[in-house]
Amino acid sequence: MAPQTTAPPAVTHAPATRIVGIGASAGGLEPLEQFLAKVPVPSHMAYVVVQHLDPTHKALLSALLQRITPMPVHEAQQNMLIAPDCVYVIPPNTELSVVDGRLHLGTPSAPRGLRLPINVLFNSLAGALGEQAIGVVLSGMGADGTLGLQAIKAVGGLTLVQQPSSAQFDEMPASAVASNCADIIADAADMPDRISDYLAQAPPPDGEETLDTTAPEQAPLQRIFTLLQQRTRHDFSSYKPSTLHRRMERRMAVHSLRTLARYADFLEQNPHEIDLLFKELLIGVTHFFRDPGVWDHLASITLPAMLAQRGTAHHLRAWVAGCSTGEEAYSLAMVFIEATEQDESLRGFSLQIFATDLSPEAIATARRGRYPDAIADTLSKERLARFFTASERGYQINSSIRDMVMFAEQDLLLDPPFTKLDLISCRNLLIYFDASLQRRLIPLFHYSLREHGILLLGSAETPEPFHHLFTPIDPRLRLYRRKEDAPKGAVNFPINTFPPMSTTAPESAVPASTTPPINTLQAAADHVLLQVYAPAAVLITGDGDILYISGRTGKYLEPAAGKANWNIHAMAREGLRAPLAVAIKDAQGRGEPLHLHGLRVALPGGGEQSIDVTVQALREPSALRGATMIVFRDTDRLPPAPQAHQNEITTESAHEAALQQCRDEIQNLREEARASREELQSANEELQSTNEELTTSKEEMQSMNEELQTINAEMQTKLDDLALAQSDMKNLLNSIDIAILFLDQDLNVRRYTDRAARLINIRGTDIGRPFSDLTTMLDYPTLHTDAMQTLHAVSVSEKQVSTTDGRWFAVRIMPYYRQENVMDGVVITFVEITETKKLEQALRRDLEA
Repeated sequence: MAPQTTAPPAVTHAPATRIVGIGASAGGLEPLEQFLAKVPVPSHMAYVVVQHLDPTHKALLSALLQRITPMPVHEAQQNMLIAPDCVYVIPPNTELSVVDGRLHLGTPSAPRGLRLPINVLFNSLAGALGEQAIGVVLSGMGADGTLGLQAIKAVGGLTLVQQPSSAQFDEMPASAVASNCADIIADAADMPDRISDYLAQAPPPDGEETLDTTAPEQAPLQRIFTLLQQRTRHDFSSYKPSTLHRRMERRMAVHSLRTLARYADFLEQNPHEIDLLFKELLIGVTHFFRDPGVWDHLASITLPAMLAQRGTAHHLRAWVAGCSTGEEAYSLAMVFIEATEQDESLRGFSLQIFATDLSPEAIATARRGRYPDAIADTLSKERLARFFTASERGYQINSSIRDMVMFAEQDLLLDPPFTKLDLISCRNLLIYFDASLQRRLIPLFHYSLREHGILLLGSAETPEPFHHLFTPIDPRLRLYRRKEDAPKGAVNFPINTFPPMSTTAPESAVPASTTPPINTLQAAADHVLLQVYAPAAVLITGDGDILYISGRTGKYLEPAAGKANWNIHAMAREGLRAPLAVAIKDAQGRGEPLHLHGLRVALPGGGEQSIDVTVQALREPSALRGATMIVFRDTDRLPPAPQAHQNEITTESAHEAALQQCRDEIQNLREEARASREELQSANEELQSTNEELTTSKEEMQSMNEELQTINAEMQTKLDDLALAQSDMKNLLNSIDIAILFLDQDLNVRRYTDRAARLINIRGTDIGRPFSDLTTMLDYPTLHTDAMQTLHAVSVSEKQVSTTDGRWFAVRIMPYYRQENVMDGVVITFVEITETKKLEQALRRDLEA
C-alpha cells in the first residue's frame, strides 16, 4: 500500500531550464501553431517538439513553426544545450531525449510503424527533471505519449492533453485521457496560460511546506479525509501531513484553487477528483534493486544464514508490504535465486513471496510484469538477460520469477496480515505514516514473523520504540532479526469493517467465522454440543463450494495452494478426494444418505487416519434445497468387507468407480481430440499467421498515414505561403508603371502586367499562348526574333521603338533565371520614353536652326 509507483530513477544533476515536451502526430501542426502562438516571451522555459515524421522526407516543421513564434526554432542536434525561450524540433528518423540538460539523438530501434518517439522523450523528461517535467499530448493517431505521460505523472510532473473534441485526430488524446494520466485537458491555445497558472501556484521543491496547517484549515482537511475514506475505504488521517499537503497543493494548482476549503467543496461536487487525489497520494518512486548494498548483503550473508537455520523446512514465505508496481518483490525473487545457486546445499529451498499494495493500478502493473526500457539503467546486463525477455516495447519478467510472487491489493490499516513469514520487506512505507501508526505496525510485523525471521526497512526507518522486539543485523542497511525472548505485548490487529477484497473468495464460499449471540441456557448447551461433541461436517453447493463448516475439519480438509479456493474437491486431503467426488455425484441422485467406510486419510503431521464419511443431498428445509451435507467420523476399525447394501460403498468400490469414470472420460476426450486436433492446429496456424501479417500491416499503414498527414499539412502550409507570395508579386508588378511580359523557353506567355496589356493584345486566356500569335501597337517587327536571339545567345537586347499612336518605348529583353540559376525564358520590359523623345527632337531642331 506504499505510495510508490514505477518511475525512472532520479538523477543527481537536473537541468536548470524547465522543459515542456510536446508530442503530436497526424493533425498536430495546427494545434502546435496554436500552442506556440500563445506562449508568452519570455516564458523562461524551453519547448521540445516531437512529431511522427516520414524518415525519408525532409521535414519543414522548423521553418513552419518559426513563422508563428518569435522564439528561435531549431532542429535538434546531438548534444545541443537546451536554452530557455527556444523551441527544439525532432529531426526525421531519430529518437529525441533529454540527458543532463542537453538533447540526445538516437537511432530508432523499432521498425517503422512501431516507433513511439513521444514516449521516449517523455520518459527522459521524467528521469531528468522529476516533478519539474511537463508533458503535452496533441492531435494524433494511436496511443504514443500515454506511457510517457504516466511516467511524468508518476514523478509528480504536470501533464496536459488536448481536448479530444478539438483534435483533428483524437486517438492519442483520447488514449491519454482514458488512462487517467492527464492533469489538464484543454484546447491547445489555452494550454500556455494553464501552465503559467499552475507554475504560479505549484508547491515548492520537497522539504518546504507552504500549506497553512493552522486551525482554520483543519476543518476542510478533515472533510477531505472523510471524502477519501467514503469513496475509497482508506483512511489517510494517520499519514504524515507533509506528503499529504504537497500532493493536495498540486491538485489545487491544477484547478487554480487557492484554499483547502474551496478544494474540499470541489471534491464534494466532483467525485472523480477524489479518485484522482487518491492516486496522487499513492505516487512515489521505486525501481529494481534500490539501495544495492542491501541486496548484496541479503544475497551473500542474510539469506544463506537464514536458509541454513531452517533445517528440513525448505519452503519459505516472504511478504513485501507496499510493493507498488512489483520491482521490490521481483528483486527479492531474483536475489533468492542467485543466493541459492551460489551454494549447492541451498538449492532445494523455495520461496513464496506475497506482495501487497494499496493501489489497484500498481498491482495490475506488477502482475503484468512488463517494464520500460529505462530499467536497463538500474539492472545489470546479466540480470536483464537472465530474468527478462526483451521486446519491442520494453522488458517482460520471466515466468520463473513471476510464479514466485503472489500480488494482492491490501490496506495495512484494515486488512489482516500474512503470518508464519520468514522475511518481511517494508521499505519506505513507514516514513509516510505518523508515529502512532508506526507503533501499531512494528509489533504486527513481529507477530507475523517466524522464529529468526528477518525484517527489512527503508533507509530512513527503524523499529523504534520497539528495539526489544528486533535485533539489528546491520543497522546501517536497516536489516533486523526477530527476537524470540521479547516480552509479549498486545498486538493491534487490523479490523476490516468493509466488504472483502476482490482477491478473496466469494462471500457465499467463505466459511462462517462468527457465531450468533447465545441468549439462553439451552442455546448455549446446544452450541457447545455442536462445536465439541458433534462430528465435523461441511455443507456444500452442487458445484462443491463450501457454504458452512461445523466443527474441526482440518484433519480432512486443507486450503489449496495459490489463490483462495473454498471448494471441497480442491481442499480434500489425500485419500479422500477421489471417493468423495464419486459419492457426492451418486448422492445427488438418491433420497437417502450414502456411506463411505474405512477411508484412509493422510494426516498433516504424518501417518494415516481411518474415517467414515456420510454424504446426503438435502431437499428440506427449502433454504438448503440443492445443498449436500458431508459428515466426517474418525474410526479405529479396519475397513469392513464389501456389503451388498445399496446405500453403502467401500473404499475399493469407490476407487473402482472413480477409475472407471476417469477411463471413460479420457477415452471420449481422446476420440474427440483425435478427430479435430489436426484441423484446429492447421486453422490456428493459418489464423495466427494472418493475424500477425494484418497487425503488422495495420501498424505500418497507420504510421505511414500519420506521416503522410504530417507531410500533407506541411505542404498545404507551403502552398498557402506560395499563394500569398504570388499575390504579393502580382500586386507589386501591377503597382509599378512599367509594362512587363514574361515568356517561357518556347516563347509562350507566362505572365504579364496590366500595363503590358495596353501595348500587346493579350488577355488572361492567352497564358501559355505563343508570343508570335499576338499583335502589338509597337513598330517592332523583329521583336520575336530578338527575343529568340536573347534566349539562345543568353544576351540582353535593348531598342527604342515607336507605337502606332505616336508614343515611344525603350524595349529591353533579358534572360529569365530560376532560383537555382537555370535560364527558363525571357523577360521583356517596356518603359515609355515619349517625353524624352520629344525633348530630343526639339533639341535637334534647335541645333539645325
